[in-house]
Amino acid sequence: MKKVNVHEAKTNFSRLLEMAHAGEEIVIAKSGRPYARIVPLAPAEPRRPGLLAGTVPPEFFEPLPEEEIEAWEK
Repeated sequence: MKKVNVHEAKTNFSRLLEMAHAGEEIVIAKSGRPYARIVPLAPAEPRRPGLLAGTVPPEFFEPLPEEEIEAWEK
């Protein structure tokens, strides 16, 4: 864990982001006291196409009745 003050964090923000992306935790201190933390994000789940297939009822894609279309156009 790396500890930096606010001035150093502002000056080297891009470098600190790269360090966090590489897995390191950075603590930003204000007046010597821990104030915030930059941590790496957990890896995103891979997208799986078709995950929601079949969850939308077929009537969802049917045209709306005329009276409902008119209500939306008011």
